[in-house]
Amino acid sequence: MNNRLLIALPLAAVLAVPALAQTTTSSTPAPAPAATSTDNATGKAPLAPPSREGFWGRVNPFARKKYVQRQTEPIRDRVNELDELTSANSKNIKDTDSRAQAGIKLASDKATEADQHAIDAGNKATAAQQSAQQVTTRVQTVETVVSNIDQYKASNQTEIRFRPGQTVLSKNAKDALDTMATSVKGQRGYIIEVQGFSSGKGQTAITSSQKMAESVVRYLVLNHEIPVYRIYLVGMGNAPVATDDAKTKRTSGGRVEISLLKNDLEQLSSNTGAPAMSADQAQQPK
Repeated sequence: MNNRLLIALPLAAVLAVPALAQTTTSSTPAPAPAATSTDNATGKAPLAPPSREGFWGRVNPFARKKYVQRQTEPIRDRVNELDELTSANSKNIKDTDSRAQAGIKLASDKATEADQHAIDAGNKATAAQQSAQQVTTRVQTVETVVSNIDQYKASNQTEIRFRPGQTVLSKNAKDALDTMATSVKGQRGYIIEVQGFSSGKGQTAITSSQKMAESVVRYLVLNHEIPVYRIYLVGMGNAPVATDDAKTKRTSGGRVEISLLKNDLEQLSSNTGAPAMSADQAQQPK
C-alpha cells in the first residue's frame, strides 16, 4: 500500500504542473494593446502577438482542445472576414467592369449614329446644292429665252416662181412647200413669213403678189395643218429687192419668198422639260 502511494504522488505532481501552467497562462490577463491604426480591409485592429509565452513557451505540448480553439478563433474570424471582403471586392470589380463595358458600347453606338447622321446631312446638303445649281441654270436659261422671245432668226428660206399672170402652184412649188412644212411639224416658237412679189406697176402688182402669196398660205394650212396665226402674209407688189452687192432691182415675173423664222422657245422646252408656249401665248399680257 505504501509503495503504491509513493508512486501515485510523483505521478500526480507531474500531471498537475502542466495543467497549472496552462491555467496560469490562460487566466493571466493580457495587457491592453497599444493604439493602432484601423485603416485596413476589415476596419479592425490587427491581431496583437501574445505578451508572454507562458510556462511552456509558444508551444504547449499539453494544450487542450478548448485552449487551441480559444487561441485560433480570432484568426479564423479574420480569415472569414477576409474571404467575405475578397468576394465582395470581386463582385464589385465585375459590376464595375460590366458598367464600364456597357458605357463604352453605348458611347460607341452613339458615335456611330452621330457619324451616320453627319453623312446623311452631308449627302442632303450636296443634293440641295446640286438642286440649287440646276434651278439657277434653268432660271438663267429662262431669262435668256425671255429676253430673246420676240427676236426671230431666219432658219430656212424657199423661193417659188410663177409664170406671168398665174397663181397656181406647180409640182416643184408644192414639193418645196412640203419639205419646209415637214421640218416644222411638232415644233414651237416659229413663224412663217410669206412675201409675194409681182412685176407690173401700182395696185395691179400688189394685188397679183397678194394672190400668189395667198395660194402658198392656203396650201400650207389645208395640206399641212399649219396654224394660220403662225403665218404672216405680205403682198409686196413690184417693190425693189436688195441684192448681195448692196444694189436694188425690180422684180421680173412673179415669185413668192417663204422664210422660216424661229426664236428660243424650243430651246427653253428642251432645257426645262416643260412644254414651251407659242409666240402669241408668250407675248400675251396676263
